[in-house]
Amino acid sequence: MGDYRDIRVGVYVDVANLARNGGYGMRYDVLREFACRGEAEPIRLNAYVGFDAERADQDAAFREAQHGFFSLLRDFGYKVIQKNVKWYVDENGNRFGKANADLDLAVDALLQSENIDRVLLATGDGDFVQVVRALQNRGCRVEVLAFENVSNDLRREADLFISGYLIPNLLPTISPRNGPVWGDPGSRVRGVCYSHTGKGYGFLRFLKTITTNLWKTDSRQPDSPYTSVFFHDSQLPDNVNPAKLPSRDVILEFEIAPSEVRESGLQAVDIQLISPRR
Repeated sequence: MGDYRDIRVGVYVDVANLARNGGYGMRYDVLREFACRGEAEPIRLNAYVGFDAERADQDAAFREAQHGFFSLLRDFGYKVIQKNVKWYVDENGNRFGKANADLDLAVDALLQSENIDRVLLATGDGDFVQVVRALQNRGCRVEVLAFENVSNDLRREADLFISGYLIPNLLPTISPRNGPVWGDPGSRVRGVCYSHTGKGYGFLRFLKTITTNLWKTDSRQPDSPYTSVFFHDSQLPDNVNPAKLPSRDVILEFEIAPSEVRESGLQAVDIQLISPRR
């Protein structure tokens, strides 16, 4: 495994879990790029989706939208594992549907892990903690990607947890599509506060490029994929308390502008809280 091109990757996406918890509109081509960073080879790309066949029979627009989404996933190389919604009636007579693909995902990941070096689980569901352990015991490196409502146990068990908000272009920002490229002055990016002085200012860090050196978080290192920017507390929104910074759990979206303090530096302006949602 000295050469990243020799690493075999498996990606397992709990589509419904991500969509319910902040990942709606996620770009699956970027997810694939992140999972296979360093020219690693994708062996399995599985997307587990729920499908309401009953509604599809009655709603042509819904049916076409679902089929279009599934076709897009296949265009990016994903195998779509479809779980039809089953309808039940509770004790109060209320009708509800379920399309739980957790067992399918877990079994597939374990059975296919023999030919995989690195697994990316795209879910925040704590039910997968035992799956992570089993995969690790089989020699796999296990990474977890999710957005909101992520199990703390799942975060701790993974070899790497990363918030999907922090991956460049995985989710759209407020910027227009024809705006500056992520990380360039004038663009909007998402990052975390890694340092705060307590004197009215601090520093934010964001991932500028998708690369293998994610562990090199010190942006002063020449091959670090991260960039740091200065911010003033006056740019923080009202729902962010500077006294609780720094925090890697508070994800902020901001515009990159030339620094008014440092001649050759950058600063964050128009900062907004992205996660946790309040």
